[in-house]
Amino acid sequence: MISFVVPTRNRPERLQQTLDQLGRLTVREPCEVIIVDNASDTPARAPSALANGTVCRMIRLEHNAGAAARNVAVEASSPKTDWIVMLDDDSHPVESVEPFAATLNRLREQPDSVVAVMADIHLPRLGRRESGGLPEVFIGCGVAIRRWAFLEVGGYDASFGYYVEEYDLAARFLQRGWSVAFDPAFCVHHHKIDTGRDMDLILHRLIRNNGWVMQRYAPEAVRRQMCREQRRRYRDIAERERALAGFASGLTELRRTIRSQRREPMPDRVWDRFTGLAHAREALDRAWRERPFASAAIVEPGKNAWAVTCAMTELAGRRGTVLTTADSAEVVIIGTMSPGPMLDAAERWRQQGRRVVAPWNAALDFAPGQVLAA
Repeated sequence: MISFVVPTRNRPERLQQTLDQLGRLTVREPCEVIIVDNASDTPARAPSALANGTVCRMIRLEHNAGAAARNVAVEASSPKTDWIVMLDDDSHPVESVEPFAATLNRLREQPDSVVAVMADIHLPRLGRRESGGLPEVFIGCGVAIRRWAFLEVGGYDASFGYYVEEYDLAARFLQRGWSVAFDPAFCVHHHKIDTGRDMDLILHRLIRNNGWVMQRYAPEAVRRQMCREQRRRYRDIAERERALAGFASGLTELRRTIRSQRREPMPDRVWDRFTGLAHAREALDRAWRERPFASAAIVEPGKNAWAVTCAMTELAGRRGTVLTTADSAEVVIIGTMSPGPMLDAAERWRQQGRRVVAPWNAALDFAPGQVLAA
């Protein structure tokens, strides 16, 4: 059995559109949608069943639990559920080259060690993919998670509210020896609306929550360095978004609370997977072995660009490859470990006729046009 989990708050029209889309999916097994109303001003409504027979249930909370509303839904889901498909009230799977039932079948073919499968998440209105996440860190609006694994680690940490809570949950999965996979045919459309967002609140949570993750899981040898990297990254974003006040208040709260975060540092090999460094090493080495290159340039740097630079520097030391400019380089290496921007950038550079190395094997294997275009 499959359970779709959809938290919502004060967006009845958008929720109805999402339910309509879920009702159009091809499903050949019992499914349920569990909607958690995060204390909407006017209680959310939903039908008892969708057009394809999927049963709907509504849970209403008396307070806004943020991402932890998903915990309530999972606990209330059927014990017969194998996989929980996490969505937002403005995101839904789409059928492209295959019915959604085929995606569900592939979930059951995953090895037992894979406890989460990321979707390829598109933003149709913006014509690009969703930002965020890492090769083994999913985005909450489009991921399938094994119910038993979610419950075993305790679900989302309610103290995070929204933002970065997926990093904390993925870290606990990796700490258990489990893994996160990517299915490019599992395509989700996220109808994200940027207007009306409180960027000060967002930056407050981004710097605070990312700092908590670094404090909890970073090996001691790199913890301070990673905390500095987070501060640099989110200060740059705060300046760009004119949200320095939110950044400052979040940094103040982080400094006040950081010592209360329980340290569970990852072994180096797990940390390298969590940050994407291990994936960058594997992908760059594979690309060189398949077709050696003498020069390379790192282009379009983004999230965890340091991991790409580190992996490329190591490769250069072993193979003698020279780092140069994009104009003269034999290959271009995408400089981000965030899957969505990585795939978008790789497609742009391939369209220019360039040889592209994406620092993630799943992206190297990705075929443009494999899924419905955004």
